[in-house]
Amino acid sequence: MEYAVSAPRKVLLRPMLMIVLWPAFLMACAATGLVFSLVDPMELIVLDERLQMHLTGVYTVGFFAFWLLGILSSGLTALLVQKAH
Repeated sequence: MEYAVSAPRKVLLRPMLMIVLWPAFLMACAATGLVFSLVDPMELIVLDERLQMHLTGVYTVGFFAFWLLGILSSGLTALLVQKAH
């Protein structure tokens, strides 16, 4: 009996980055729009103090926080799918 030995698949970095970053970017756009349409950034309280940040800064930090969460989620999904194959 002969068993076929499968060679490890080479993962290309650029396509994998686009697979992870693009959906995360789209979800960050949607989450930022949804959250800041419901919450006034100037009324946010962190550690019992109001944010002392410009309005655009709050939107920017919020967007990048949502993007980071999306990157973690998409990256974990891509990693799990890659391990399953």
